[in-house]
Amino acid sequence: MDTSSQRHAQHKESAPIAKVRSSIQGVPLVPTEKMVHYATADDLPSEISADNWSKLSSLCRRYMGDEDAAKAERAYCFAAEKHSDQKRRSGELYINHPVEVAIILAELKMDCDVVCAALLHDTVEDTQTSLADVTDLFGATVAELVDGVTKLTNIEVDSMDEKQALNLRKMFLAMSRDIRVVIVKLADRLHNMRTLAALREDRRLFKARETMDVYAPLADRLGISSIKWELEDLSFFYLEPEAYQRIARMVSESREVRERYLTETIKTLTDELKRVGLKDFQIKGRSKHYWSIYQKMKRKGKEFSEIYDLVALRVITQTVGDCYSALGAVHSLWHPMPGRFKDYIAMPKLNNYQSLHTTVIGPTARPLEIQIRTFEMHEQAEYGIAAHWLYKRSGGSSATKTSDAQRLDDQISWLKRSLDWAVSDEIDDPKEFLHSLKVDLFDQEIFVFTPKGEVMSLRAGATPLDFAYAVHTEVGNHCVGAKVNGAVAPLTHELNMGDRIEILTNKASKPSRDWLNIVKTPSAKSKIRRYFAAATKDEDATAGRDILAKDLRKRGYGISTQRSTKALGAVAEQMNYKHLEDLFAAIGAGKVAPRMVGNRVQAILDPKPVEESAKKKREEAVVEAAKRTHGSRGPATRPQRRASSGVSVVGSSGDDLLVRLAHCCNPVAGDDIVGFITRGRGVSVHRATCPNVKGLMEHPERMIEVEWDGAADALFQVEIVVECLDRMGLLKDVTIAIGDAGGNILSAATATSREGIATLRFLVEISDASGLDPLLAAISRVDSVYDARRIMPGEGGKKMKRRG
Repeated sequence: MDTSSQRHAQHKESAPIAKVRSSIQGVPLVPTEKMVHYATADDLPSEISADNWSKLSSLCRRYMGDEDAAKAERAYCFAAEKHSDQKRRSGELYINHPVEVAIILAELKMDCDVVCAALLHDTVEDTQTSLADVTDLFGATVAELVDGVTKLTNIEVDSMDEKQALNLRKMFLAMSRDIRVVIVKLADRLHNMRTLAALREDRRLFKARETMDVYAPLADRLGISSIKWELEDLSFFYLEPEAYQRIARMVSESREVRERYLTETIKTLTDELKRVGLKDFQIKGRSKHYWSIYQKMKRKGKEFSEIYDLVALRVITQTVGDCYSALGAVHSLWHPMPGRFKDYIAMPKLNNYQSLHTTVIGPTARPLEIQIRTFEMHEQAEYGIAAHWLYKRSGGSSATKTSDAQRLDDQISWLKRSLDWAVSDEIDDPKEFLHSLKVDLFDQEIFVFTPKGEVMSLRAGATPLDFAYAVHTEVGNHCVGAKVNGAVAPLTHELNMGDRIEILTNKASKPSRDWLNIVKTPSAKSKIRRYFAAATKDEDATAGRDILAKDLRKRGYGISTQRSTKALGAVAEQMNYKHLEDLFAAIGAGKVAPRMVGNRVQAILDPKPVEESAKKKREEAVVEAAKRTHGSRGPATRPQRRASSGVSVVGSSGDDLLVRLAHCCNPVAGDDIVGFITRGRGVSVHRATCPNVKGLMEHPERMIEVEWDGAADALFQVEIVVECLDRMGLLKDVTIAIGDAGGNILSAATATSREGIATLRFLVEISDASGLDPLLAAISRVDSVYDARRIMPGEGGKKMKRRG
């Protein structure tokens, strides 16, 4: 594990805003002897018991049956045992974290399996527990939820972007099987954000930015506003600390005046609603969240003193009819502001949010925002999908489900479909994946109408093609045109709120690759990519099979014999193809060279001739390369060639054979290396992990064994990238650290993002690979640096200002 991965593994997210609790961090796990199993929480020793178990137990017993509550208690006892040797930085027991996550979910009234998964979600990742153990003790459902939340901690990646993308992709893949995975993950992230203060500043910023970009919008998608608002305010606290403190101070200073205004307004409205005959309603004041205030100030370019609607009223009624009656009463009391009325009851938001929104000129001639909804709508707005999950406990066919339960199923199905692109392998670039995810989770939406008058929600900026694919994949695939509000419009037309769209189709029509540049939603792009992948796969597979058959015939093998088929199956497995047809398709599409596959098949069917032939060809190629490079001076007698590059060719008789280090990967003494005999330029030496080696392996007869010559006195160039929080004197401190560690900087480039994250790239000269880890460690110790790693030349080519 590299330095950055070690630092990442040592940190657990850690402190809430006003009530900043003791923050925490994981400590290395110390394997323990065989543990004693405790039957109940009362049997647990106090030194391994969680602080808040009694609160969680009370919450569970309020809505769970005795059997489920007992199962949750067993999960708590098991987790307390497994985490007993782990503490957080504050000194508190690690078990406090999963218990707090479970409390968040119990407050949402999530079912027993979800609460158990919350209690166990770190056992597989941070203890010696396996998923099989969890399955045996708590069932397959709990194990699947735990696996979905568990991060990909054991996979090697080149950047934080890639690790982030892999973790999120795994989460969405688990969500496609059970959406409760995401609810557990949101609760886990919420407690981590509440306890974030113990992390270094750069890690706090990274986690806060990820939360603001992904997890808060995801909570909004699920309709769980109680989690969404807190995630946004916590992220705001760390990302914009000065702005947060300024708004918090101003809100606090104006609280007394607002509360007096609110009391008088509620009394006036209550009297009016009683007068029109409404009963059993509630009126509550709702303070705007700090992030919402800040966004309004930025969006409208106003100062805090100009933001009048810091509070809003929420009217909660019994029926939908009462909602509209209350709206009429509000508008009879105060004048509504033009263009500020929204009916989300008739046209719910993407996350199934329903409410009436209106803004009126209130009692003191100030704008007053009022939301009107039923109690059921209020529960949905606060807790989203989680609010109605308990109905699944009762079981029954879809015919016996309530309309609310069926609507929940429809919403879950829609959410899975809308994010199905995130689990596909069609986006290889982690940055493209993260960008697409942020776009897809973005809050803005528009409402459009089908020809039958049905309402559809689309992301702002969507085109008729996005609409067509949202209706059905086949409608999109056969789209030939569109009418917007009765007039023919191009497929590139940007749809607006309230547009009426009719899609023109032709069964003979097929998608165009240009459509990928037209559609705006990742879901539509994913469906277009899938079409082309499926449409060309059969043709590619047929062509690939013919190409490979021709190559195998030259070697004396048939492609359909039992031995060849078995060997081809083994080769496909080696190359990570699930089916043989997939390998044929890759050959037909030009992604895999037939010669490489033929070499592997021959190596399985008849390994000796392949080895002897390759050895003979290598010897001939070495002599030929030496002749081309240095004329016809003939072979020398020394067994190895010591080159100025610091590399020796094993078993070579070519004394004057040129050996050079490849510039595509800049190998350093100590790296695993391979040699390749070039035409006219001697032997090119690459790192074994160099991306170009895969292509070179198609010519095994030109591969040659090389090794580092310890007696050679050579210097090597490596490129390193440093990611850090920008500050004054940063570049100076990093360059000093490099020099003190024995590195010689040949060139440097810097770039700083709008978020204040600086990326520094250096070309450094060192003596061998043994000096690289101390060099990176020295850089990592510089204040504000959170990642330092070696990269391939040209990797991550951002536009940077060149220095030196």
